[in-house]
Amino acid sequence: MKTKNLIKIYGILGIIGGLVLFAGDLLFYYNGNSADLLQNMSVASDKRIIISGIFALLATWLYLFGLIPVYYAFTPTKPIVRNTVIATFAGILIAYGVVHGAYTAIAVSAKLAVNNDLDIKESSQLAIQVNNAIRMMVYPLFAVLSIIFIYQVWKKNTLFPKWMVFFFPLLPFLLRGAIMPFLSGKWLVIIGGGYLNLMLVLFFAAVTVSLWDKP
Repeated sequence: MKTKNLIKIYGILGIIGGLVLFAGDLLFYYNGNSADLLQNMSVASDKRIIISGIFALLATWLYLFGLIPVYYAFTPTKPIVRNTVIATFAGILIAYGVVHGAYTAIAVSAKLAVNNDLDIKESSQLAIQVNNAIRMMVYPLFAVLSIIFIYQVWKKNTLFPKWMVFFFPLLPFLLRGAIMPFLSGKWLVIIGGGYLNLMLVLFFAAVTVSLWDKP
């Protein structure tokens, strides 16, 4: 199979990975009657929680396949640049799966609290702290990746067009605080609950489109 066809396939796998984990988010969060994410997790069925946890593993594998087109796009750069981009990006994507898996503990804690008439926030606090601690370890990787990726793409040192910097996850991540206040009800749950994975769906879609006709 030609390289450009493989690049398309791997890019699409990255998109699917984002959609799978987005679906996993909705399995945790979505409840048509409430926008309280923690409360919604407390009443999610056991089957939804189990499937959501499985989706975390599947999506992580798909995300890593999605990095292959990024590696290809950075082939004109020095090996240390290309390898740093892939290593940091892979670390972040693996963390996506781990963080989502950690939400299983939050959901289970919330369910136990409701089933035993306990305070839901207090019962889930430790699981939430673990989740937040994992997230904090990702931010330095994201900072390094953002600097290198944006600089190299903007300077035209890669096969990506310059407009790819606007689809890199940094911009949507920074805009999250400005977008969320305009959402309410089910849209707050759908978009707010799955926002981080929607960022990657957008990114891998842009990667796939930008490399579609590359030789």
